[in-house]
Amino acid sequence: MVMYIIGTHGGETSWITLDAAYHCVAALFYLSASVLEALATITMFDGFTYRHYHENIAAVVFAYVATLLYVIHAVFSLIRWKSS
Repeated sequence: MVMYIIGTHGGETSWITLDAAYHCVAALFYLSASVLEALATITMFDGFTYRHYHENIAAVVFAYVATLLYVIHAVFSLIRWKSS
């Protein structure tokens, strides 16, 4: 990661492939986590307070925002991978 950040990798194709693969896998994991969090929020029972419900709603919204950002980065990584 440090080598990639400081640019010592030289822009080789293997690093570009690794970047694209990482962001695709991360987007998939974030999507699955956000869907599970949404499911947990929907199935909350009456024992939880209204505050807990709002916290879970916020967690779901931010999880979907993170998923969207990872998907966007994955698309740009795949475009860069295809052009290399």
